[in-house]
Amino acid sequence: IVLRIDHGIAMCGIVGGIAERNVTAILLEGLKRLEYRGYDSAGLAVVQDSGVLFRVREVGKVAVLREAVREFEAVGVEGRVGIAHTRWATHGAPTVANAHPHVSGSIAVVHNGIIENHQALREQLQADGYVFTSQTDTEVAAHLIHQKHLETGDLLAAVMAASHLLHGAYALGVISEQYPNELIAVRRGSPLVVGLGIGENFLASDQMALLPVTNRFVYLEEGDIVRLTRREVEFYQQGERVSRIAQELDITEVQAEKDGYRHFMLKEIHEQPQAIARTIAQGMPSTEWRPQFLSNSDALDQIQQIQIIACGTSYHAGLVARYWSESLLNLPCQVEIASEFRYRQAVVSPHTLLVCISQSGETADTLAALREVKARGVAGLQTLAICNVATSSLVRETDWHILTQAGPEIGVASTKAFTTQLVALLMLLLRLDDVQQRMAPATRQQIEQHLLTLPGVIHQALDQEQQIEQMAQRFVEKRHTLFLGRGPQFAIALEGALKLKEISYIHAEGYAAGELKHGPLALVDQDMPVVVLAPEDSWLDKLRSNMEEVQARGGELFVFAAQASGIQPQSRLHVQALPNVLPVLAPILYSIPVQLLSYHVAVLRGTDVDQPRNLAKSVTVE
Repeated sequence: IVLRIDHGIAMCGIVGGIAERNVTAILLEGLKRLEYRGYDSAGLAVVQDSGVLFRVREVGKVAVLREAVREFEAVGVEGRVGIAHTRWATHGAPTVANAHPHVSGSIAVVHNGIIENHQALREQLQADGYVFTSQTDTEVAAHLIHQKHLETGDLLAAVMAASHLLHGAYALGVISEQYPNELIAVRRGSPLVVGLGIGENFLASDQMALLPVTNRFVYLEEGDIVRLTRREVEFYQQGERVSRIAQELDITEVQAEKDGYRHFMLKEIHEQPQAIARTIAQGMPSTEWRPQFLSNSDALDQIQQIQIIACGTSYHAGLVARYWSESLLNLPCQVEIASEFRYRQAVVSPHTLLVCISQSGETADTLAALREVKARGVAGLQTLAICNVATSSLVRETDWHILTQAGPEIGVASTKAFTTQLVALLMLLLRLDDVQQRMAPATRQQIEQHLLTLPGVIHQALDQEQQIEQMAQRFVEKRHTLFLGRGPQFAIALEGALKLKEISYIHAEGYAAGELKHGPLALVDQDMPVVVLAPEDSWLDKLRSNMEEVQARGGELFVFAAQASGIQPQSRLHVQALPNVLPVLAPILYSIPVQLLSYHVAVLRGTDVDQPRNLAKSVTVE
């Protein structure tokens, strides 16, 4: 079975292992492979051969932790069962005291996610005599498991009992010096995977961490509790022993090296032609559709409107799809940020196609919104995931899915995942038209033909990187930037602004260009660059007027324009011409230059491009 690897599914990273050999080096290598997630501290704990629990924690990079461990190993510290963690601070600042693992008596715990009722549990445990040494919600789990162990006399039973009292979305890894031959883990809303070896077994929040030691994995189901020993892995659901199927990962699918590129982000920008081609080919290798692609046409025929829910970059992809759905299919489409949708009384009409977009398929707010809508029992509701991870919760919990064949995306700022999401959304709409026949046949045929040539057009845009790098030099000393677009390019303006602020730390805003007079024009002066997206489409003449408004206020324009647009360079008006493209495909093409611009501005400013401060690859907690 060939599986797409899941990169970036949580804000922290967990690695655990039990083996006949020393697991310390395996834990450290696993943490190194999870660095792309973003983190501020790291630590590990092992049960030494002497039976004593050893723990070391450090603020900063895994390399700092590795050096600290090396000093201890020089005096003979090693263990055959252990857990390790990279922390992205939520409760409490990045300090050694707040770093994982947390210890209570003989028990050590690592934790992803958030325990929502931690304050009430903390007060209860303090009343019972437990002393807290950190500000974290995780320490509550450690003390609670210790307390339950005193009551039950069994580590697995203690973890089961404690998990019933912990509210929120979380994953746990637990070891104890009293149980040197087992490792316990819990999945409650935050993903975990078990890696299977020979005489050894492993645990991680992402299989990337375990690729040096195994390519056989079991993806834990929601609510699973698992006990790992060297020879066996036991799975439990609601206290009952259950079976889980192991899957073998094709290692050729999960290469995550820079291949000579300076950063993963740049590599991933340049991988977009191939990723887009793979995404198209799974449904439309030619102008003929694969019969198995969204094959339940009877259900598709009943769809009367689309509701898209997503977060961040995926939300921007949904905004583009709304324009496409309404202009091409005359099909109503609503798009909403998942964290807003789930907390208001959103009306979902009968015969709605609920489309959930997430790179990882584990985004907490998107999953929660999906589950809430499904629980309503809306008549004729159909659900579909657009996702980069075949084994994710989102894919498993929806009626249909379209996989974005992006492959590993290590950089926190999404690039190829975004453009493949756009392609997948367009393919979804074309497939809907296949069934409902809303488009003129000639229009549909034109889109399909041009879609097949899109990877080549993307290559042409990438060939302009040197010119865009030169343009980026004019942004280095700036503090603010405005991105403007009309129609679907408004969503790309939002995405361009997000990219720039994510990795260069320059404040940036994306606006619908028609909104200039309604406030943003007050900000325009000679020190604020204004980036304009100007494909040749029905909005171009209106966009020219907006550009003149900026020029009249002394603003400096940086325009990505179609070759046929007629926009020419002037004083303080810089133009980078892009290939002519069918207007419906322009949002995909115009994503490329804003990605390259943001990347090169960040490099020139000396920021950490792949792991920007305060951010994680994807968010599985609120």
